[in-house]
Amino acid sequence: MKTLIENIAQLVAVPAGPLAGDVFRRPPVVENAALLIEGERIAWFGVRKDTPPHGDADVIDARGGTVVPGLIDCHTHVVYAGSRENEFEQRIGGASYIEILEAGGGIKSSVRMLRAASEDELVAQSLPRVRRMLECGVTTIEAKSGYGLSPEHEFKTLRAIRRIADETPVEMIGTYLAAHTIPPEFEGRADAYLDQMLDKALLRRLVKEGLAEFADVFCERGAFNLEQSRRFLAACKEAALRPKIHSEQITRTGATAMACELGAVSADHLECINDADIEALKRSGTIPVVLPGCSFFLGSPVAPARKLIDADLPVALATDVNPGSCTIESLPLIMSMAATMLKMTPMESLVACTANAAAALNRADSLGAIAVGHQADLLILDVPNVNRWAYNVGVNPVAKVLKAGRVVVDRS
Repeated sequence: MKTLIENIAQLVAVPAGPLAGDVFRRPPVVENAALLIEGERIAWFGVRKDTPPHGDADVIDARGGTVVPGLIDCHTHVVYAGSRENEFEQRIGGASYIEILEAGGGIKSSVRMLRAASEDELVAQSLPRVRRMLECGVTTIEAKSGYGLSPEHEFKTLRAIRRIADETPVEMIGTYLAAHTIPPEFEGRADAYLDQMLDKALLRRLVKEGLAEFADVFCERGAFNLEQSRRFLAACKEAALRPKIHSEQITRTGATAMACELGAVSADHLECINDADIEALKRSGTIPVVLPGCSFFLGSPVAPARKLIDADLPVALATDVNPGSCTIESLPLIMSMAATMLKMTPMESLVACTANAAAALNRADSLGAIAVGHQADLLILDVPNVNRWAYNVGVNPVAKVLKAGRVVVDRS
C-alpha cells in the first residue's frame, strides 16, 4: 500500500534525534513538498516536482498546509482517577505544593482515589484524555504508574495503560513509577516500602508481561532522597527497566548528576539545576526534559531551557499532564508556553516534541522524524508554517493525523 501526501506548503523534515546545536534550532524545511509512504514507513520526501512514480497510491491533499512528525509526549501521568480542584484553590490561596503534600494531600489524594477505582473505571476516566491528546496531534505517549503505590494497584495502572493502547491508535509506553511518594501505610518507613516494590519476582513479572519499559522516581523532599532514588533505579535497571527520573523540580537534590551516572534515558523537570548539572548532562547521553506546563500551573520557576539549548543539549518538551501539578493535555499548548515562558522558538519546540522526545523514550531510530525508513507518524496542519501554529495559542490546526501510515484523525 502506498500513500502520497502532496500540495504541502512547508514540510519540516526533522532528522532523527537526539538533535542539538544548529539542526535543533533550524531543522531542514522543504517548500512546495510531497511525501510518499509505503506501508507503515516513509519511503521518500522532497520537492513536489521531483515526486517519484507512485502508481496507484492513495493521494492526500495537504491543501497548502504544513506537514510535521507526529508529536511525542515523553512525560505524562495521564492515567489517573478523580480530580483535585480543591488543591488548585488552596494553591491560589498561597499553599505550596510541598505543604499540601505534607498535609496528606497532593499525590496521596490521587493514591486514595486510584485505589478506590476499578481497572475498568480507571480506563473509562483516562481514555477520553488520551483521545483528546490524539486530536491535538500526539501519536505516542509515555504514561507512568505511581498513584497506586502497592503491587496490586501499580499493576492495575499499567494494565489500564495497555488497555488504552489497545483501544486507541496512540502508542502508549508504560513507566513504573512506584517510587512516586511513600504511601500512608509505610509512613516513616520508606526503605521498607522500597523493599516491597523492588521484589525481584515483581520486577520480573513487570518485564515479562511487557507492562513497563522504564522506571522512574520522584527524588524530592517529602518523597525519596538521593540514596533511596539511586537504590530504586539501580534495582530496576538490573531488571531491564531503563531509568528515568523526576529531577531538581522543587529543590536541588543532586538527582541529575546521579541520573547521568546511572545512564538514565532522561532527567525530567530540571527547574533547580545548576551549571554542574548541565556539565553532567553534556558528558552523558541523558536527555533533559523540561515541563513548562507544571511551572505555569503551580506558579513556580521554570527550567533554564535556553541555557540548556545554548549548551548544545538535546532538550525535549512534554506536558507532565497529571491531576495535581498540571492538568494540561495539549502538547501544542505546551509548545506555545515554551515560546513565551522559556524563549524557545516554535521550530525548537517542534524538535523538542518530536526527535528529542523520541530519544527520551529510546525510540529515536523509528519515531519523531521525517526520514526514509522511519514510521510514518505525521501531522497535516491547516496552517502555512510552524510559527503560525505556536502563535495561534490554543487553536488546534491539526487537519489529519497519520499513525504508521494510516489516517487515524481527520478533522478536515
